[in-house]
Amino acid sequence: MNKIVSLALLAGGVVLMIVGINAMNSFSSDVSRFFTGSPTDKAVWMLIGGIVAIVVGLMGTLRGGKHA
Repeated sequence: MNKIVSLALLAGGVVLMIVGINAMNSFSSDVSRFFTGSPTDKAVWMLIGGIVAIVVGLMGTLRGGKHA
């Protein structure tokens, strides 16, 4: 994987994590948590997507990537 792509995935994962954490603390998540006991699906999927992107980005960055 290209090092630039790995760094972009890493940065995108961090952004998704931040947005997901903010969504977990939103009013709609509070309402959902009150009725169902869990936050909104959107917040959960943003956190999962952020974690996956960070892991893939770190693996690509640490591996060094292939040069063409």
